[in-house]
Amino acid sequence: MILKNCQPALFIKRYKRFLVDVKLEDGTIITVHCPNTGSMRGCLEPGGAVYISRSDNPKRKYPHTLEMTQVNGQWIGINTMRTNHLVREAIEEGVINELSHFDKIKAEVKVSDHSRLDFLIIKNNSKIFVEVKNCTLVENELAIFPDAVTARGTKHLHELMALGRQGHRVMVFFCVQHGGGNAFAPAKHIDPLYAETLAEAATHGVEVVAYKAHVSPEEISITQALPVHLKN
Repeated sequence: MILKNCQPALFIKRYKRFLVDVKLEDGTIITVHCPNTGSMRGCLEPGGAVYISRSDNPKRKYPHTLEMTQVNGQWIGINTMRTNHLVREAIEEGVINELSHFDKIKAEVKVSDHSRLDFLIIKNNSKIFVEVKNCTLVENELAIFPDAVTARGTKHLHELMALGRQGHRVMVFFCVQHGGGNAFAPAKHIDPLYAETLAEAATHGVEVVAYKAHVSPEEISITQALPVHLKN
């Protein structure tokens, strides 16, 4: 995924969940939209380098969007609005071994009255349901999810298990957008229920897959599979 209309800035502060103040290279301070609803734990350092993009949409109150931050020399992709596009691109380019040679892919598939999953992949007349999670928190080279308690994430795991019981192939896909992550595990110390449910889902046929993305101000691309540790 090539990034366009991006420029460097320095992080000042985050507030009201969706707003971030940054300082441009000329010293101007502007407010930009933060597309990440999570805690962004470990992603924000006052005075840290960030990259922002600018939209051409004249109706936007805040034309700029926070795209990535840098911590300890590692770029972190925090724009969750890009994650599904990034994963779809990798699937279509054959990067994701577990989802290669598919026949058709559909996005935002309704699976119940109150829930949608990110992808439905048709392969040899069989269905593969995939839920994607963006992972930005790394501790001791271990990428962990979630960075805050996520009842919605736990709900998605139960949806996947229900679809698995119907005979479908099901998968939760963790997209690690942090260069420091070399393996993946659930964040038991942050959301023990999610970690417990993920381990349960794995024993009931839900495939738990993690891939690492290379993140830079010019381009973000999924590059390699990561080991998954559910019992750490």
